[in-house]
Amino acid sequence: MDNNREEYWGMPLNTYCMLIHLSQLTSIIIPGLGFILPIVMWATNKDKSSAIDNHGKVTVNWLISLFIYSIVCGILVFVVIGIAGFLVLAILNFVFAIIAALKANNGQLWVYPFSIKFLK
Repeated sequence: MDNNREEYWGMPLNTYCMLIHLSQLTSIIIPGLGFILPIVMWATNKDKSSAIDNHGKVTVNWLISLFIYSIVCGILVFVVIGIAGFLVLAILNFVFAIIAALKANNGQLWVYPFSIKFLK
């Protein structure tokens, strides 16, 4: 079923997988959208392509991990270090999304470092 010529939402497979990763950056414009959009993109096509399923899982694992790390940073704000933690998380999220997207565009799967494996 993984034919590279098939299109998903009008895009080739590698482009679609790349956008799953980049879609998490939409939270920069609309808060929360970067959490919802990658999940929707993955859920709507995960049964049609193992590549989409794999890219979606690593992205969702990262998003859940990021949420947990954000809660920890939120608690640590009371001892000031949480502010630095939020800054580090924002930078990591941006850099990781770009790296994963570039790899996906080349047909490779990149697992986000520091990501807890909830979905296998």
